[in-house]
Amino acid sequence: MLELMSDQVRKHAPLIHNMTNRVSINDCANILLACGASPIMAEAIEEVEEITAMCDGLVLNMGMTIAVIDAGFHNVEKIEAMKKAGKRANALHIPVVLDPVGVGASAFRREAVSELLKEVRFTVIRGNLSEIRTLMCGVCGTRGVDAEPADLMGEKNLYQNVKMVTAFAEKSGAVVAATGKNDIVSDGRKAYWIQNGHSMMQTVTGVGCQLSALAAAYVAANPKHTLEAVTAAVSAIGVCGELAYERMSDLDGNASYRNYLIDAVYRLDGKKLERLARVEKVNEDGEKSNEM
Repeated sequence: MLELMSDQVRKHAPLIHNMTNRVSINDCANILLACGASPIMAEAIEEVEEITAMCDGLVLNMGMTIAVIDAGFHNVEKIEAMKKAGKRANALHIPVVLDPVGVGASAFRREAVSELLKEVRFTVIRGNLSEIRTLMCGVCGTRGVDAEPADLMGEKNLYQNVKMVTAFAEKSGAVVAATGKNDIVSDGRKAYWIQNGHSMMQTVTGVGCQLSALAAAYVAANPKHTLEAVTAAVSAIGVCGELAYERMSDLDGNASYRNYLIDAVYRLDGKKLERLARVEKVNEDGEKSNEM
C-alpha cells in the first residue's frame, strides 16, 4: 500500500497551494518538486480563492502568521485569507491540511486556529504531539514551536498517545498525524505507529512544514485512501531522514543534511519506501500488528 501511495504522487503530479511559513517556504516548494508534485504559494486575500480553485490540495500553516507590513497586510488579513482559501477548497472537495505551528505559544495562535477549525473542514491535521495535545485538551505549555520534552513519543507512552490522537481524529473528523521521534497517524478508527526518522532532522528548521506539504501531495494523489496516504507521507519523510544521514561525512553539518534530505525525497520511489518503512498498526491498548 505504501508503494502505491508514493508512486501515485509522481503519476498525478498534484498542484499544491501552500499558505505556509516564510521560514520554510522555499524548502516546502522544493520538497513538493522532489516528490513529483508542484507548488504554488499565494497569500493575498484578493487571489487565494482563485488560486486554490486551480489546485489539487491546500496547506494552511500557522508559522510566521505576521505578513509583511510594507505590503499592507497584517495578522487578521492573513487569517481571513486562510479562511477564504479553506472554504473554497471545501466547496470544491479539495483536501485541506492544517499545520498548527506553535499553537500553544500564544493566545493569538490559539484563537486563530480555533477560528479556522470552526470555519474550515480539514482533511488532515499534522503537528507535533504538543500541538495536537493543545488542540485536543487546551494545554498551553510549549517551547516555541517545538514539542515539550514530556511529549517525546516512544513505546512507553504509546498507549496514552494513540488514545489521544485517535480521540482527536474522531472529534475533528480529520486524519491526525502527531509527529516527532516516533509518529502516530489515525483517522479515529485505525491508527498507525511509524518508527522511521533520525535525530538529525531536529537540527533543520521547517521539516514539519515540509511534511505537511508532502502530506497534502500524497492525499491529493490518493483521494480515496487518506489515512494510508498520510501514513505513507510520514513514513517517507522519516525514511528520507535516515537516508540523508547515511550520506553525511565528517565535513558535513545541518546545512548539508537539509540538502541531502530533499535529495532523498527526490530519489525515493515506492519500492524503496515499502522496503524501508517501519509501520505498525496499533490499537488503544498499545497492541501492535504489521497489518496495513
